[in-house]
Amino acid sequence: MRERDPRIVLGLHRSRYERRILTSALDLGVDSIDTSFNYHGFSAHTALAAAGRELLPRFWLSTKVGFFPAAGQAEHSLDPAHLREAVEQSNRDLGRAPDLVFLHNPERSVNSSSSAAQDRLGVACAAVERAATDGLCGGWGIASWDPRSLTGLVDRTLPRPDVIMVRAGLLAGIDVLEASEALATHWDLAPDQLWGMSPFGGSATQPLWGKLDPRMFIQAPHDGLSAVQAAFRAAYGLPRVGRVAVGTDSPSHLGELIDALRYEVHPARLCAYRRLLCEQQVRQPL
Repeated sequence: MRERDPRIVLGLHRSRYERRILTSALDLGVDSIDTSFNYHGFSAHTALAAAGRELLPRFWLSTKVGFFPAAGQAEHSLDPAHLREAVEQSNRDLGRAPDLVFLHNPERSVNSSSSAAQDRLGVACAAVERAATDGLCGGWGIASWDPRSLTGLVDRTLPRPDVIMVRAGLLAGIDVLEASEALATHWDLAPDQLWGMSPFGGSATQPLWGKLDPRMFIQAPHDGLSAVQAAFRAAYGLPRVGRVAVGTDSPSHLGELIDALRYEVHPARLCAYRRLLCEQQVRQPL
């Protein structure tokens, strides 16, 4: 069994929810998992409990609320009563209180900078914060796929989340990176309170990783480090995050990602890459 490494969170977005990946994660020193109320066709929590209910106390567990079933599909809502009900059901289905509950992609329901949108976001944040206060979860946060529309809504009247989770990595885009950092700065969050997700832009097997060599962003020596490993390691610096949630059903792949954390990123090259992203954005036609 490897020593625990809190920098990796096993994401269960596309997981098959097999017991094997849970036990392998623990053996590899990964004891944090992240899921959501709407994953796995709204059955993620029951599937996770079925795969290893007795294992769940050994994990630090986060989940998300914000999407709800409706007419055979998912709809987004920030209604505080619906959010509360989802947190309560999550407790029942998991057989325990989650350590953290994220407000899931709130930008889906607050896509303007109006005072009404700000009020809607504030009420939703307060509902999840109240769930934490009432012992239904250990803490609360915001998970945002596109935080750009949130930066204009956040002020001192909104509750302060314990964690923010955002897209990270070489494919995140400069506008997403800057918006994520702006939110973290506003709430005065430490690096370990800002998490990354989707470090490969959707897939670690897409052809891009056979053409791009992310090892340029890793300090030498990096012999034996693969492009996928280098891309994963670089994600911790774009933006600067303390943890990265990454999904896999392969214990060997998870082990490779853990091994990548032995290497150090090249700060100057990451800064140069960010400058290139900014320049490209400026050159793009309106």
